[in-house]
Amino acid sequence: MRSPDAARPGAPQALSLSPAELFQRVFALLAAMEEAQRAKVIDLARRLLPTLTAEDIRNPHDFPGLDDPDWHFEDGQLAGIEAVRFALRGLASDVLGDGEEREARARPESGAEPREGGGTQGE
Repeated sequence: MRSPDAARPGAPQALSLSPAELFQRVFALLAAMEEAQRAKVIDLARRLLPTLTAEDIRNPHDFPGLDDPDWHFEDGQLAGIEAVRFALRGLASDVLGDGEEREARARPESGAEPREGGGTQGE
């Protein structure tokens, strides 16, 4: 049985992706979101304290000048994106198996840097 949307002109067509391809697209999207949010966090931090490095921002509690609600909000958004990525890694491993999961996320995350410490939301 076709869905009512499938009969409508201009309705989006369902993609026939394998689970590995679907996870690859999701990981690519998350990598782009994470990269954009990380840039936003660094830019805002450098407006508050111009001499900060990306490494400094990983340890925000060492810099009282980063005690800014806007910066904490943006850093929390980054932490949320990272949490989703980690949760999807586990799901991908369960669905695809470890080898396929690594393959599905290998390329999109190559530029992503893991957060070490820092963060303000439950880290």
